[in-house]
Amino acid sequence: MPDLDGLTEQFEQARPRLRTLAYRMLGSHAETEDAVQEAWIRLSRTDADELENLPAWLTTVVSRICLNMLRSRAARPEDPVGVHLPDPVLGREPSAGPEDEALLTDSVSLALLIVLDTLEPAERVAFVLHDMFHLTFDEIAAVVGRSTVAARQLASRARRRVRGTPPGEIDGRFAVRRRVVDAFFAAAREGDLDGLVAVLDPDVELRADGGLALAAASGVVRGDRLVAQRAAMFRQPGVTVHAVLVNGSPGALVEREGKPVSVMGFTIERERIVQIQILLDPDRLSAIDFAAFTG
Repeated sequence: MPDLDGLTEQFEQARPRLRTLAYRMLGSHAETEDAVQEAWIRLSRTDADELENLPAWLTTVVSRICLNMLRSRAARPEDPVGVHLPDPVLGREPSAGPEDEALLTDSVSLALLIVLDTLEPAERVAFVLHDMFHLTFDEIAAVVGRSTVAARQLASRARRRVRGTPPGEIDGRFAVRRRVVDAFFAAAREGDLDGLVAVLDPDVELRADGGLALAAASGVVRGDRLVAQRAAMFRQPGVTVHAVLVNGSPGALVEREGKPVSVMGFTIERERIVQIQILLDPDRLSAIDFAAFTG
C-alpha cells in the first residue's frame, strides 16, 4: 500500500515544474490546473512503488494530458472572435538586482506563446519538451506516440516556425525595456503621435482579444501610425496605468474609473516596440487578482 502522505509531498514538490510545463503547452491557467490535477488523480490510482523515476513519470503523464487537450482544442470550430491571446502571467516589477534579472530569463513571452498556438499539437509538445525542458527524442517519442526520428522532425518543424518570433529580450537589461514602455504611455497620454511613432517599430503589430463579450474590440492592427492612433484611448479621463510584469517583461494593467479594463504585454527589440498584446476580455480579466498589483 503506497504511503499517501509521502506521495502527496513528492507531488507538491513537483507541482511548480508541472504547472510551468503545462502552461507552456496550453497557454491557459484553467487548463493548466486541470492537467496537473488530472496527473495527481492518475498518480493516486497508480502503484507508486513500481515507478522508478517519479518526476519523469509525472512529466510524461502531464505531457500526454496536454497533448490530448490540444488535440481536442484543434478539433473545435474556429474561434468566432478571431483573435485569441494566451492567459498572461502577472507579477510585480523587480528591483535592479542581478538575481531578479536572472529570474526573468525563465519566463516565456506572450509573443512566443502566440506562435506556439499556431503549431500542430504534437509539434508544440515536442518543441516544449525538447527545447524548453531538454528531454531526449526517445522520451518525447514515448509521449507523442511516434518514432524517435518522427519526434525529432516534429521539434524541427516547430523550431522553424518559432525562429522568427521576436524574442523581446535582446535589449538586455529590464530597465531599458521598461523605459521604452514608459515612453509609450507618456506619449499616449499627451496625444503625442510623433512621440508614439518614435518608440514603435515601423512594422509594429497590435493584437487585441476582447473575448465574446467585446468581440468588436478584437483584432490585429499593423504599422506604427495605425497603432499610435489606437493608443489615443489613454488620453481619456479616469484611465490609470499600473506598471506590472507580464510574462517576465514590462507590461501594464490598465484601469478606467478604478475598474480593470485590460492587461498589456510588450515585445521590444532594439529599443522599439515590435508587438503589443492587449487582453480586454472581461471574463478572463475577472479571474485575475488585481489587488495584488495595484496596492
